[in-house]
Amino acid sequence: MDATLNLKGMTISDKLSVMEMLWDDICRDLPDISSPDWHGELLKQREMDVKQGKDEFVDWEEAKKDIWNSVS
Repeated sequence: MDATLNLKGMTISDKLSVMEMLWDDICRDLPDISSPDWHGELLKQREMDVKQGKDEFVDWEEAKKDIWNSVS
């Protein structure tokens, strides 16, 4: 099935909404997919950064609000 969107006529907020809907749909319908090795390495590095005080966790709901606010 071919689907087209008027991307030039969409706001950033509209585009992000569509991306989120697509991601939710993909996550529902895909079988288990293993992460690539580089992803595990990146997660280990980020965990070390948090332990060393170089970074911190942010609540996901708060992060989504911050993202929406930065593009709206």
